Amino acid sequence: MTLNIPQIKAICFDVDGTLSDTDDLYAQSVSSRLPSWLFRDRERAARRFIMWIEAPGNALLGLADTLGIDDEMVAVIQWMNRRSKRPFKKFLLVHGIVEMLTRLKGHYPMAVVSARDEHGTMAFLEHFDLVKYFDVIVTGLSAEHTKPYPDPILFAAQKMNVSPENCLMVGDTTVDMRAGKSAGAQTVGVLCGFGEEPELKKMGADLILESTPMLGDLLLEG
Repeated sequence: MTLNIPQIKAICFDVDGTLSDTDDLYAQSVSSRLPSWLFRDRERAARRFIMWIEAPGNALLGLADTLGIDDEMVAVIQWMNRRSKRPFKKFLLVHGIVEMLTRLKGHYPMAVVSARDEHGTMAFLEHFDLVKYFDVIVTGLSAEHTKPYPDPILFAAQKMNVSPENCLMVGDTTVDMRAGKSAGAQTVGVLCGFGEEPELKKMGADLILESTPMLGDLLLEG
């Protein structure tokens, strides 16, 4: 697996598990509740469990997208969130992200390409003052279809005035890899989220990195 670095003219980043460490918060919470006598590796079991329970939700959102009712689905989710009595979502940043974005800014136009709603995406970016690094912010309803369709990446490429094949999609899940490949972009899978190397490779990741910030050295020193 290799990247054609000279071909890269712009970078698209997923949020959860790629820029944000929020997924690990969920895993830590679940892991602490799993009995050690039943699970040899509680952290791994917790991560797989969260991926499993999220899969039906992702499938429903994909179906809603196909049927053209994704606006209504997001509205329902937002209504449920407003009525939820859970405390405000805590944000964590993948270590080294700010340093990486600072280095890359000016070398590449950059976009956020998230399947999350605009409110949640902007809350995270504003919390860590990251908005200034990105030329485009694409959320779940910015394009006609969301990931794993190529539409969000095609939309971001158009806004950054580059061809999709000159984009690099960076994400932690197979959904990100599928979207990137469908758009004709190169893809980097990162292991700081929920995705695992075999499945990311299977979906066509051009390169696997242990953590997103490693991208800075790869592009600027490689």
